Amino acid sequence: MTLSDASAVIDAVQLEPALLTREDRAELLRYMTTMRAAEERALSLYKQGKVPGSFYDGRGQEAISVGAAFALAARDRLCILHRDLGAHFVRGVTPDRYLANYMGRADGVTGGKDGNLHFGDRGLGCVGMVSMLPDMALVANGMALAMKMRGEDRVAMTFFGEGSTANGQWHEAMNLAGVQRLPVVFVLENNRFAYSTPNELEFAVDPVRRAAGYGFPGIEVDGNDVEAVFAAAHEAAERARAGGGPTLIECQTMRMHGHGAHDDMSYVPPELFAEWEARDPIERYAARLVADFGFASEEVEAIRAEVVAYVAECAERALASPMPDPALAGEGVFAERWDPLGDGAAPWSGWAA
Repeated sequence: MTLSDASAVIDAVQLEPALLTREDRAELLRYMTTMRAAEERALSLYKQGKVPGSFYDGRGQEAISVGAAFALAARDRLCILHRDLGAHFVRGVTPDRYLANYMGRADGVTGGKDGNLHFGDRGLGCVGMVSMLPDMALVANGMALAMKMRGEDRVAMTFFGEGSTANGQWHEAMNLAGVQRLPVVFVLENNRFAYSTPNELEFAVDPVRRAAGYGFPGIEVDGNDVEAVFAAAHEAAERARAGGGPTLIECQTMRMHGHGAHDDMSYVPPELFAEWEARDPIERYAARLVADFGFASEEVEAIRAEVVAYVAECAERALASPMPDPALAGEGVFAERWDPLGDGAAPWSGWAA
């Protein structure tokens, strides 16, 4: 592909009907509902003083992490961020481990070594995030470069908000990915505000339109439509596997809670809330399952009820989890083996951080 081949913006990607089965669609609803129910429970635990620090969630953005992660294979790798809990669930993390991690318990994903949102289960192909955004885009590039050098049929994916595109490291990541034609998918979650800064004060050109300048396509989709996100991510991943290089997918959405639990969102116009509340990704998909895909209303409600009960059970397990043994604090902190893709296929051993 030459620079002139990179289109400015692709508005949408058509989903091939055969790509999603009836059970797949039930799973998409289940994962989105699980994300919301788990985060609602975590927020309740935070308000009870059982979660140290602050709390961050992705209410209103469930379709993005679920739809994008659902398009990947088990051999692929992800850098998942703080509003993308659904991707962790798609990869196999359970709500009890997520809740235990926020409370710093031994049964959390990090075993109590990081009691917040900085986690990733290496065994499930996920890299733990750092707060500096969008630094994980560079990490995803590193994994993608290793995949390319090994000649592997694998893809790396990462997420970031539109505010992070104003940082220099974002441009570095996009440039490197374009020059090297890396097998990486960048998922941009445009939730309207970089903390309290609205889009019009953050950038003069929508970030998705910059993709062509780096030599790869930009795709703009409805981030509150889980199947639209899935379709874009699936096409981007297949393109990457075929040697076509990276894709930037911009998902238009709205952050329905504050930047963190400490943020009252007083800077957001009330009419904007009302507009996006009517476009709730879970409610819209539940209605679509009934209207377009032959689900009975009772079937949809049963899925949602099962999720609520399951998350309640998980919360009890998380609360019963012990605090970590202080004697184990030094274990697993430093790398004993260089294994950038987390799959045991390290080029050499003996490397230590």
